[in-house]
Amino acid sequence: MIFKHTYHFFDRLEDKVRGRLSHFPIIYAFIGGVGIVIFWRGVWHTVDFLMNFFFIASTSLSTTSEAGLPWWDGPLSITVGTFLLLLVGLFVTNFIGNEIIISGIKGEKKIAEKTIQEVEEDMITVAHVHMQNEEIIKRLDRLEKRLNT
Repeated sequence: MIFKHTYHFFDRLEDKVRGRLSHFPIIYAFIGGVGIVIFWRGVWHTVDFLMNFFFIASTSLSTTSEAGLPWWDGPLSITVGTFLLLLVGLFVTNFIGNEIIISGIKGEKKIAEKTIQEVEEDMITVAHVHMQNEEIIKRLDRLEKRLNT
């Protein structure tokens, strides 16, 4: 029950933040970029720390990395980056992508899994839609000419 309320609170917060930031695309992109960099910095530092801790034989095992950073520097960066990306609504779309999400919802196969025939059918469908689009543009041009005369 408490998870449900927490989830809905943060879902509404994300919607509000995205709604406001969408009016300022440069700031939105900057915040998203900072979130991505902080997230990957955390991944990098965490893996470096784990490699030093488990695989590099040293005479002294300390709780700080070689750069003098505490062990929790990486996990903290991952947490901050994840929170920032979730807050602005970019976490899932950044790592998975819109096309994959949409194709999963539609139940489509990945291009690599499609047969040649399925790819050709998709190409024919796209060409047909393109032709229809061109026809609509021509009709609109004709209507504009009639209205202007």
